[in-house]
Amino acid sequence: MTDVAELAERESMEFDVVIVGAGPAGLSAAIRLKQINPDLTVVVLEKGGEVGAHILSGAVVDPIGIDKLIPDWRNDPDHPFKTPVTADQFLVLGPAGSVRLPNFLMPPLMGNHGNYIVSLSNVAKWLAARAEALGVEIYPGFAATEILTNDEGAVIGVATGDMGIERNGEPGPNFARGMALLGKYVLIGEGVRGSLAKQLISRFKLDQDREPQKFGIGLKELWQVKPEHHRPGLVQHSFGWPLGTKTGGGSFLYHLEDNQVAVGFVVHLNYKNPYVSPFEEFQRFKTHAAIAPVFEGGKRIGYGARAISEGGWQSVPNLAFPGGALIGCSAGFVNVARIKGSHNAMLSGIMAAEHVADAIAEGRVQDTLASYEAAWRSSEIGVDLKKVRNVKPLWSKLGTIGGVALGGLDMWFNSLFGISPFGTLKHGKTDAASLEPASQHKKIDYPRPDGVLTFDRLSSVFLSNTNHEEDQPVHLKVKDMALQKASEHDVYAGPSQRYCPAGVYEWVETDGVPTFVINAQNCVHCKTCDIKDPNQNITWVPPQGGEGPVYTNM
Repeated sequence: MTDVAELAERESMEFDVVIVGAGPAGLSAAIRLKQINPDLTVVVLEKGGEVGAHILSGAVVDPIGIDKLIPDWRNDPDHPFKTPVTADQFLVLGPAGSVRLPNFLMPPLMGNHGNYIVSLSNVAKWLAARAEALGVEIYPGFAATEILTNDEGAVIGVATGDMGIERNGEPGPNFARGMALLGKYVLIGEGVRGSLAKQLISRFKLDQDREPQKFGIGLKELWQVKPEHHRPGLVQHSFGWPLGTKTGGGSFLYHLEDNQVAVGFVVHLNYKNPYVSPFEEFQRFKTHAAIAPVFEGGKRIGYGARAISEGGWQSVPNLAFPGGALIGCSAGFVNVARIKGSHNAMLSGIMAAEHVADAIAEGRVQDTLASYEAAWRSSEIGVDLKKVRNVKPLWSKLGTIGGVALGGLDMWFNSLFGISPFGTLKHGKTDAASLEPASQHKKIDYPRPDGVLTFDRLSSVFLSNTNHEEDQPVHLKVKDMALQKASEHDVYAGPSQRYCPAGVYEWVETDGVPTFVINAQNCVHCKTCDIKDPNQNITWVPPQGGEGPVYTNM
């Protein structure tokens, strides 16, 4: 096989700061750097074909981050925060009905007064325009695939992926070598389970003395509903049915502007039963008597899925490494109880930018930003995460009913007294290690989709506008195919077919032998396979630049 590195030298470009990921964290960092020092050269790499194309979230946004970054944002007529929250509802669902929890029982931090229902994809586009107006260079369609280091091991930049590699690994007629982008500091804001962040955490042992990161998978649909079913500003969260008490998760309905409703479902990825299908649970959820009437006569116009970091306070790795830092969901700043992370992503981007700007002003280059790591736990981010640090482990240990009840009590104690009766609980196993052999569980008989309210995976992926060039190397790397057959298939009954929300994985009988088929062109970049495979045998890497979903208003 041809060594592509021998075909052409990489061209390189130098900047003061290189940022990977044009999400809320990366764009906030870029904007803040230029606010502090307009002369700094800042570049942002984005693997999506356009900014916002790969951004997926609920989303209800706490404006604390945008207020700090752009205090006068409300004066911008083009801002995307169009729908303030007008009502909060919390439901417990059972098979035959629902119970609404009184709002006064909920800890104050769970309230959404003053927050906004938004498309986070549109927020990213708006932030990108603000960043470019300040002189930030943004390169969409270029996935950072490699960490570049100096002889001392410090990070000095990143390289974008080579283009035009054919499926057999050979350079094709349109081959183009990737670019090296070098910086005094590199900020990694790829989102949850980013491929470079994963490498950096391992290389520099950034997760040493931390609890394992925990994850959920969030699935979302966008609907155009009938005007009589639309309540602009309504935020509704629920938990319970269709998930059993041993499988954690919940749902949301957010009523945006223009008769649009975002409906989503989150399944915690520490579930034990390999027959659980988060996608099918989501479809089942929409048939509940308290939910289905919202969508009667409506039309589904969008679909997507994304992993969510849920470990919180205990699981945030060391943020600083020689030459750079982790920001946003690459660091795991989601507040799982509030189902919010974009405010902390923005705050982390702002904070990292300030520490980088100080370091550059002092003449420092590619050292470890220890001050950033030291500062976050006493910042707004730390205050936000510390209050909810036991919600996830209590839910995991006690199940939905006991875990939610004690989690609520713990949040009240933290809010009122600044302490927890439980101290700081541990998470224990990784989500991959939580899965149990199929022999210990029964198959789940999911109903067939009706094509009106419930749907199959392939029609859903179509709505995500996902596209990958088929004649390229598969970007889902299976390290040991024999292990996949002996364990994932034979022991766990092929859970990849069920945890993947896009129909990427199949076990197909070929001459009586089960064969693992990877439909990589369907991948919506949720990263669930990288997280939940019981042997950690699947690794997600970026495909060639710009490919994947193209989310609109998601």
